[in-house]
Amino acid sequence: MKFTALIAVIADKDEEAAIEVAKKHGAGSVTILHGKNIGLEEKKVFFGLTLEENVSALLFVLPRKLSMQVMKSLREEFDIDNPDKIGFAFTMPLSHVAGLDTKELQKFDDDIKCLL
Repeated sequence: MKFTALIAVIADKDEEAAIEVAKKHGAGSVTILHGKNIGLEEKKVFFGLTLEENVSALLFVLPRKLSMQVMKSLREEFDIDNPDKIGFAFTMPLSHVAGLDTKELQKFDDDIKCLL
């Protein structure tokens, strides 16, 4: 089975909902990293306080056949393609993977069989 890393960066407030959407469309476990969004333009200042946008980076390891399905669902649900929204997503092919749970591998096999 060939694997892909799907990385989705979304607004912190949407973290739980995004995980649920991804799992509904075939994703298994996820690693979550928290950060701040720093764009090209200066941050807005309100009464001397800088307004920063907190984001969550969701990292999924998925079979290639499921990765686009999960990415599409996240793009649609959270309007990632809208430049006014926080977020982006991308995939990277993985050549070597270790440490995946055997139950998760079985789930991936079952999900892929349902697609066929």
